[in-house]
Parts: sequence; C-alpha cells; structure tokens
Amino acid sequence: MKRTISIVFLFLLIVSIFSTASAGKSTPVEIQFLNISDWHAQLAPLFIFPVGNFGGAAELSSYFQNERAANPNTLTLTAGDAYGGSPPLSNFFDQVPAVLSMNLMGFDADTLGNHNFDAGIADLQALIDIAEFDYVSANLENRDDNLMGVEDFQIFDVGGVIVGVIGITNPETPTLVFPGNLGTIVPTDPIPAANMAKAAAKAQGAKILVAITHLGVAGFDGDGKAFGPLIDFANNVGGFDLIFGDHTNVEYSGIHGKALVVENLSKGVTYARVQMTVDPQNGRVIDRSVDFIPAVSNAVVPDPGIVALLQPFRDALDVLLTVIVGESTVMIPRADSCGQSSGNTCESLVGDATTDSMRDRYGTDFAITNAGGLRAGLTCPVADIPTDFCPPFVGPNFDITSGQVLTVLPFGNQVVTYDLDGAELKAMLERGVSAMPGISGRFAQVSGLCFTYDIEAAVGSRVTGAVLQMVDGSCTGAAVDLTVGSIYSVSSNDFMASGNDGYPDFSARMTTRELMDQVLSEYITANSPITPVIQGRINCVGASCPVILP
Repeated sequence: MKRTISIVFLFLLIVSIFSTASAGKSTPVEIQFLNISDWHAQLAPLFIFPVGNFGGAAELSSYFQNERAANPNTLTLTAGDAYGGSPPLSNFFDQVPAVLSMNLMGFDADTLGNHNFDAGIADLQALIDIAEFDYVSANLENRDDNLMGVEDFQIFDVGGVIVGVIGITNPETPTLVFPGNLGTIVPTDPIPAANMAKAAAKAQGAKILVAITHLGVAGFDGDGKAFGPLIDFANNVGGFDLIFGDHTNVEYSGIHGKALVVENLSKGVTYARVQMTVDPQNGRVIDRSVDFIPAVSNAVVPDPGIVALLQPFRDALDVLLTVIVGESTVMIPRADSCGQSSGNTCESLVGDATTDSMRDRYGTDFAITNAGGLRAGLTCPVADIPTDFCPPFVGPNFDITSGQVLTVLPFGNQVVTYDLDGAELKAMLERGVSAMPGISGRFAQVSGLCFTYDIEAAVGSRVTGAVLQMVDGSCTGAAVDLTVGSIYSVSSNDFMASGNDGYPDFSARMTTRELMDQVLSEYITANSPITPVIQGRINCVGASCPVILP
C-alpha cells in the first residue's frame, strides 16, 4: 500500500513539475505592422511612367484588408503629411476627403508632419476632430495649448502584446510652413522627447516600442550608407523595436541598435509590411522582417466604400478641373533630369516650365522656386486613370488640364516680385543647393540664368558662377554679377520670399502678384504646345554630383 501511494505521489509530482514549466512558457505572437510614408492625400492612383498606376485610397484599403485577413494582429500606421501638398480632390475640400478615407482605410495612428500645418491650427484641429485614429507627437512644446486630441503616445493591445506608439514631428517644421501656422507650438529635439515618451509608455505596460517619425533618409554616401535625420534619430535613441520614417520619398530598411528602421516611397506607391514575432510575456522580439509591397492599383478591387465616399467630391470638381488648358509635345514629369522622383536634385522640366511662366508673366530678370513646391508631373498620364481629372491619352501631344496644374501647385502660393543685388541672389542659389547631395525640397529650380556649384565645397560657398540664358534658352549669355554691385529683378513664390525653407527673407520688399497655378495655366495656354527641354540651368561639379540621365 505504501509503495502504491509513493508511486502515485511521484507521478503527481512529475506532472506538477511539467505543468509549472509549461506555465512558464508562452506561445509567440505574430504582430504585423502596415505603413505608408508621406501619403499627401493621393486619393487617386498615381501614374509612374512607364510602369503604370500605383496606390490610391480605395486600392490601398483593399491591400490592407487582405493583409489584416491574413493576420488580424495588425497595426496600420503612417508618420505625418498624410495630407497637405495634396491633389485637388482633397485640397479643394480642406483635406476632409483624405481623413474620411483614412478612417475607412483602417489607420490606427498618425503623427504630425510639417504639411499638417499648411492651413494653420484651426483647420488642423477640425481634421483631428473627424479622425477615428489617434494622433501622437511627443516633441511639440505648447501642443496642448493649441490642439486637443494629440498625445505623446498611444497604447495598443495587439494579440495580447502591449504596443506603445510614439510620434515625432520634424523639428525644422517652423521653416517649412508660413509664419503663424503653428500657433505657439515649438518643435523640440526629437531624441530626448522620444526617450521620455518611451519611458512613460513602458510604465503603462508597453512591451514593444514603436516610433512613427516625420524624419527621413536624406541620401546615401559613397559607401552606400544612409544618412539624414531619420538615421541620426535611430542611432541616438534607445529601447525602440521599430522606427518608421517619412518625409523624403526614400525606400530604406536597416537595423540601428536593436531597432528595425523603415521608410517607404511616398504617395502610397509602396507600403511596408513588417512581421514581428514576440514573446508576449517579456516582449522579447524573436524575429522580424520587412517587405516593401508595390501597391499596383489594378491588382486589387478598389474598396467600394471609399469609391462611394469620394464620388460626390469628384462630381463637384469634374466640370471645373477637366478643362484642357494646353498641350506639351513631351511628357513633363515631376522627376528631375537625374531621375530623382521628387525633382529635388537636378533641373526638371516641370521646374523649367513653372519658372519660365513666372519670368515671362512679370518680365523679371530671373525666376526661382523651390522644388518641394512642385508636387506632380504637369502632363496628363498616358495610362488612363478614370478617377483623375484628365482625359484618356490619344496623342501625339500630351494634354494639360486645369486639374493637373493644380496637382503640381496645390498650396495656393502666389508669385511675388522684388529686386535684389547680386550677393543676395547668390545667397538664394546657395540655399538652393545647400542640402546636396541630400534630397531636400529647398532645391532651387530657376529661369533666366544658368549657375554652377561645387558640391564638395562648404555649404554657403558652393556657387562658383552664373551666366544669363539667351533668348533660345541656351546657357551662353554674359556672366551674372553675384556681388552687391548689380541689381536684378526676381520672381519667386511667396513661401520662399518670406524666408521659408531657410531662404533669405525678402517679404519687406516683395510685391504680391497672382496665384502660381493661374500664371502657369495661362502661360501654357498662350504658348501651347509647349516643348520644355533640359538646358543645363543647374550644373554640379564634384565627385558627389548626381548623374544626369541620358
């Protein structure tokens, strides 16, 4: 009897030991993160020559639904500038269609980028109020005095794993929006702000820490290593598992410290799918990977809910924006002559046409505009997009509609004219190339002159000379005097002339003219068909120069 009892006791003890050991283990959780960068309310698909159509709100929504069906443990995130600098379908209606679409697309959180402030605090608050997702930004001093409904971070329970999502706004935002648009908000250093928010999120139980930052990769050095604000941030914060970047239209992924760092191409051309295997007990990341998914528009059935949502807005604009204002004998893309898709590194056809229209209208010596203000190609796409404001392509020339002009120039900027001396002109040109070889919207597109800069020289001392353009546009004219000894008349946009993008502030002497889109439209009509060509207006010397495509 005693022996039987001992055997039973031993059996129960063994079962207890195995049960205890089993209880100490947990089943790993597969978490999925979906992310787009710098969407800019690209509600209709975007045509990329010569490949086809990508993105679109209804199309991305279908992609996201398919991804969530495969893994319900999903967070869908973006990191600022989801609207602002937007095509007319959103811009004409104060960005409301963008936020309503984001609600249906299933976003969980967004942060605030510089373009979120394009229309000022009151308009931003109205958009925050209709959003069904969270806004987070941890580095905005006086935020709560100006905005309601924005927090440092948000906590999400994803399949039993507590995830903290922390937002970061780009600190140079005050130089990228009109004065006053931030109210009394002041962006602060992202790194200490992120670390403080991370600690607070951990105190609320977060096991996985994610940063959504409006910081981007500015470029790649000679060894292929990424550089820029996103990389600086990732290398100097600690304790994050995943960091999403934004702002610069660069596709990137890499490991920095313990964090996976990811940035997408802008406007929904691609989205990132991050898969993360997590131990739910201690938050240990067992495995992780990222895939960049080209959001080919015709590969999915558009979400009918978003199609129906946007149709009344499209109907309201259709008559106004489908008017053909002229033609071009060549395609005029946003990409520059070096192939940079945002036109921020070299001379571009859309930059040439825009600055030529300003100089022609007001008879100034020169015209200059920041490439970051040119948001699309000027000619209608050759692949038909039924939801845009362009007719199907029939050729041989390329149509330009009023809607397409507004897609290029969505900010409502005005042309301004003013006089400056040669040294002040040189200061403007210096600012235009100061970020090179990094990608920056401050990059200058010009008309009336051709200038040369040394990319290896110190910032502020790069411009080595300039010559006048001849009547035929060739760069064979007399030298431009870049000293205080000469006075020139200049056309630019009011954003630049007011000191934004870090340009010199000439607002005290500028004369306000007409809207940029009106000036460009009427120039196209008067000169149709236009035939812009790359003329060597911007010449780079040095080993780090971008290569002009043949």
